[in-house]
Amino acid sequence: MIVEEKMLRSIARRKDDVFIRNEFAALGSEAQVSRALRSLVSRGVIVKLGVGVYAKAKKSVLSGAPIPVQPVAVLAPIALRKLGVKTFSSQLTQAYNTGSSTQLPAGNVINIGNRRINRKLGFGKQTIAYESNHKRAS
Repeated sequence: MIVEEKMLRSIARRKDDVFIRNEFAALGSEAQVSRALRSLVSRGVIVKLGVGVYAKAKKSVLSGAPIPVQPVAVLAPIALRKLGVKTFSSQLTQAYNTGSSTQLPAGNVINIGNRRINRKLGFGKQTIAYESNHKRAS
């Protein structure tokens, strides 16, 4: 059985919608896994959210192109948790949920605590912005 078929079977059996490249390392060599991931992306089985981060795909009702099965705002925290990053709701979301603000938060913002991240996650025009708890010097 070739690596691509093993990966396809593994993806179909999983309940989670986000996959990290390292989860497929046991199925073959680094080059084989890379080739299989590129093939699955081109076939529309999965979509790429970032470097080494993939999600299950479905066909868009409007265009027929592959899109993630869930919105990027839902998939990004799951991917970050798999990468070992604790995530929290953004400060604007917290303010809205506590009732101290009536303004709905716009955009996809994730609080990453005291960490620094330079990883880009997103699909198409939907990208994730990060905020941290670091205080900026005025």
